[in-house]
Amino acid sequence: MFKQPKHILVIRLSAMGDVAMTVPVLRAFSQQYSEVKLTVLTRVFFAPFFRDLPNVSVYSANLKAEHKGVLGLYKLSKELRNLGIDAVADLHNVLRTKILKSFLFGIKTVQIDKGRAEKKALISGENFQQLKTTHQRYADVFEALGFKLDLMNPTFPKKRNLNDKVISLLVDNSIKQIGIAPFAAHEGKMYPLDFMKVVIKTLSKDYKVILFGGGQKEIEILNGIEASFENVVNVAGKLSLDEELDVISNLEIMLSMDSGNAHLAAMLGVKVATIWGVTHPYAGFAPFNQPEGYALLSDRNQFPQIPTSVYGNKYPENYKEASRSISPKTVINKIKSLV
Repeated sequence: MFKQPKHILVIRLSAMGDVAMTVPVLRAFSQQYSEVKLTVLTRVFFAPFFRDLPNVSVYSANLKAEHKGVLGLYKLSKELRNLGIDAVADLHNVLRTKILKSFLFGIKTVQIDKGRAEKKALISGENFQQLKTTHQRYADVFEALGFKLDLMNPTFPKKRNLNDKVISLLVDNSIKQIGIAPFAAHEGKMYPLDFMKVVIKTLSKDYKVILFGGGQKEIEILNGIEASFENVVNVAGKLSLDEELDVISNLEIMLSMDSGNAHLAAMLGVKVATIWGVTHPYAGFAPFNQPEGYALLSDRNQFPQIPTSVYGNKYPENYKEASRSISPKTVINKIKSLV
């Protein structure tokens, strides 16, 4: 008979949004099974995501140095065994984690079912309907280990106090703050920048608009937007991840693409309005605990092949700006109705 684990290794190495989506699930787990210890194996950069979770510790995988390649994964497996883990929840299920699990033989392992066949049917148009969410797919892994999770009544951490550096950057904290993250990994997932500037200009008349992003090119664009309008602050490249999470926790709402920042805000219990280009919430990547009406979708009458792919990396050329079918006025009205 299978003995219920007391210390579970949870594996999710990347990407940012996928790692952030584990947080509400692990929070539910730590509340419902407080006697069980969780160790999350992820990249060191993502460690701040888990800072508010009781019974959860992070073990950093350095996949570009000491844990690189098969020998590095073998070294990592020995380090993990020394932690006293007695089960593995693989929420990533890629070649690297399969090799790692083979070195952890003798320990009970369960991996995520990514639902590739259903997602293929969704993209082909053969079966256009809501698929199981990624959060539920994560929860299913724990259920297979003997821990049924209820994700229906979530709790979230309190707003964080901002340090002096952050307060001086934001300047005026007296008006309501809206976060906007205009970028995504693929162009087909992004709202056209000219439309986004209209949204930012209008919202900045009533609210403090805080811009989020990453990478030098994005930072330069965001700095340009910041310089163009009053009440707009770009925090990209100026804060640590811990500090960015503190800022996000104080937002009234986050406006994001189908991208990582949506999941960062959602894991903190912040309202999230999302803009969807060539992807669609039906694939299961909508941010946690957000009503269906918070998602602004491109017009499928004009672009019937949406979703063109699960991750937004494949689309016909004329679909690149599918989200142009969502007017700035629609976005502005949605934000104002939710603040």
